[in-house]
Amino acid sequence: MSEDRTDQDVATPGTDGQPPTAPARLAETERVIEDADADAPLVPAPAAPARARTKPPVDLAGLAAAMRSIERGDNPAAPAPKGDAAAARRKRREAMAAEAAKLQAAEAAAAAGVQPPTAEVADASDAETGVETAAESLPGDDGDSTEDTAAPDPAPTGTDSDPAEGPATPGPAVTPARADAQGAARGATSQGAGSSDSGTATTSAPERAEDAVRDSAAERPADSRPDGGAEAAAGTGEGRPGGPTGSGAVRGQAPAGQSDEAQGVRGAIRPARVPVAYDPAAVEAARAVLTEGGAPAELAEPAVAALGERAAQTLREDPWQVLALAGVRVEHADGFARALLGGECGPDDERRVRALVVWLLERAAEQGHTALESSVLRTALEKQSVSGAEEGLTAAIAEGRVLVFQDAEDVPGAKSAPADEGDEAPPVRLLLGLDRYALAEESLADGLDRLLKTFEGDDLDWEAAATASPSPSAAALVRAAAACGLVTHTGGEAARAEPAALVAAARTLGLRAYAAAYTEEGRRRLAARLGADDTDVAVTVAGLLSGQEGPGREADGSLALDVLAVLDAPQLDVELAATLVEAVPDGARLVLSGDPGVLWSVGPGRAFADLLAAKTCPQVASRTPDPGPIGELVSGIGIGELTAVEAPGKEVVIVPVRDPREAVHRTVQLVADSVPRVIGVPAGETQVITPGHGGAVGTQVLNAALKERLNPGPGRFGGFDPGDRVVYAPEPGLTLPGTVVSADPEGLYLDCAGTRVLVPRDQVAALRHGWAMTTQQSAGLRWPAVVVVLPGDAVQALTRAWVYTAFGRGERHLSVVQGADQGLAHAVAAIPAKDRTTRLRSVLREQAVAE
Repeated sequence: MSEDRTDQDVATPGTDGQPPTAPARLAETERVIEDADADAPLVPAPAAPARARTKPPVDLAGLAAAMRSIERGDNPAAPAPKGDAAAARRKRREAMAAEAAKLQAAEAAAAAGVQPPTAEVADASDAETGVETAAESLPGDDGDSTEDTAAPDPAPTGTDSDPAEGPATPGPAVTPARADAQGAARGATSQGAGSSDSGTATTSAPERAEDAVRDSAAERPADSRPDGGAEAAAGTGEGRPGGPTGSGAVRGQAPAGQSDEAQGVRGAIRPARVPVAYDPAAVEAARAVLTEGGAPAELAEPAVAALGERAAQTLREDPWQVLALAGVRVEHADGFARALLGGECGPDDERRVRALVVWLLERAAEQGHTALESSVLRTALEKQSVSGAEEGLTAAIAEGRVLVFQDAEDVPGAKSAPADEGDEAPPVRLLLGLDRYALAEESLADGLDRLLKTFEGDDLDWEAAATASPSPSAAALVRAAAACGLVTHTGGEAARAEPAALVAAARTLGLRAYAAAYTEEGRRRLAARLGADDTDVAVTVAGLLSGQEGPGREADGSLALDVLAVLDAPQLDVELAATLVEAVPDGARLVLSGDPGVLWSVGPGRAFADLLAAKTCPQVASRTPDPGPIGELVSGIGIGELTAVEAPGKEVVIVPVRDPREAVHRTVQLVADSVPRVIGVPAGETQVITPGHGGAVGTQVLNAALKERLNPGPGRFGGFDPGDRVVYAPEPGLTLPGTVVSADPEGLYLDCAGTRVLVPRDQVAALRHGWAMTTQQSAGLRWPAVVVVLPGDAVQALTRAWVYTAFGRGERHLSVVQGADQGLAHAVAAIPAKDRTTRLRSVLREQAVAE
């Protein structure tokens, strides 16, 4: 009966225009999934055009005259030097050494049974819970509070949420012990903002979560708490002295994968959270200025966190600095400035222009760019009513807030000609960027160059190890790593066995070799390839850098290893990649492996793609194809061909739909009934993937329909019930799928594939239901069965990389709810990827030319 009611709730029109009966719809979907020949074929599309290549760079002191001469086509005589990359490297080494000292101190304290001091301070965004809502009530263009901007509109289904259209990921970044993503590991560089596609939610209020959790806890005895009672609640557990209170304390925790005899799973992992105490006088002064300008008083602590203890003075002298706060938009900042400055301010105010330049570059970083062309910035400033955009850019450059770089046009085979030669130099452009990303790109390039130059080889029998490798591609990778300190490796899912084979071979030769995946689920798959005896060798990138997994650190802060193979390399943004490379010791071997066809990282940059394009190190392309019909389909998509494949076991099924309502119905029916019954994959192991969070067929709508069918409930724990599938994003770009277990006054407890994770009650609003997720969230993850939903209004968002990533998430079965018609074939054939403006490729090439 409940199945019939669900079907009626999401009924879709039949061929006669009337809602078909539930049995009729069930029979129709069963026919579709059991008779693949009846599906509309995937029509081959014309070959895709060559992908436009990004152009390289060089540093330059920025002046308006030089900008105008370059854009006219003139060439400056010679570029300025790139900057002190060696100094950046020293700073990062010092930061790593300091972190290593903290880890050692924490280990010693844990061994002595003493609570170790936390190794990190909570992110300043801890004080920003609710900032987004408060920021939306800042004064608008008319100087009054605007009600129409109280919350951003949901993103359309046809696109992943655009960070430039709304605030960045709200709330503090919480880092569980086994998923301590990038925050603690980045060292000298700060955390990049992620897109709203990273999994954070904005729908449930923290107050509701607190009330629900508090109410649920009052009804449950202390000994029924999911963490095992008072001992676990105090942050301790058997075999875990002191508990994981910080990145340095986790070394005393039980090893990954060790079961808890009392619970059957490991004790609840708690994130390190240390309250940040701000000077009350500074907060009060900032509150007074904010109130005077008509801004919410709740922004006082975030303002002190972002601008320092002189935040009040800074805001009074330059009100547009309020743009540095999360969720504040330009119209809000303009209204705030008018309230404080009156008629003294205008659209061309130099302070406004400087703040806008930084704000625009930050928004560009959320879209993946590490720099922007000067012409693009000028156009963006003009859209903000700035008439003297060029002068404003020059002022921002002169003040040092923005760096400017000369970028040679990317002509294949072209090299920069010396100034004294008569040859025509290649055309150039100007790129402007923030120093944090410029430092990260140059630090990453310097680290990669260091690995190439410090490698000396050894006398080990690598040839015998290569001969014993399980495949020719694995043998080629072993030989390449034997001869060079930096190697790139490309391939699909089946090719992941080759870095695993390299690590196994290196360990048989007596080297300290480890393999790192980006996600916990990827680490488990990697451990399965390495074998039961080598599970400790497989780690996550976050766990490796934070010291919670892997070999730990040497005295100088570098990782205590000889060989490191990093899988899922396309998911590393430029800052995380720089931190990882700087941690690899001199003379070690680093292999960066990944599938170049998948979506790039959530954070800014495209480090792996730039390294491949620079061609400054050996590259090994796997010849091991992904097996089965899904592998055949995805391989064709990777080269721009969408072809029908033979699927005798219904591995690939296309389900045509006419409208969003029918798409929702078919999706629910596939997950709840057809796939479990026909394919044999239960609903709990089937993942729905869709282009965006909002819209008629976004994750919000699909999750609501799937919850009603699969786990109905009142949502009493901050909108969630035990048994709900959820997605937790403790860091932008890091997705932890899990299931709600229970709640107590500390927060919600999730089971993330056997690891119990605590989501603090003030972070419950950062959860989303997880039956459906976006493709960017799913990158690096795999499920036995996947249902990809392609509604008609998603056509504009589709790219070859999107389709390739989404279709490749299924291991045994792929259903495509197809409403995009020919738009799918066009995207695969003609739209390889959305380009990003970066500098890394050019910096790498310059290093190679200089040698």
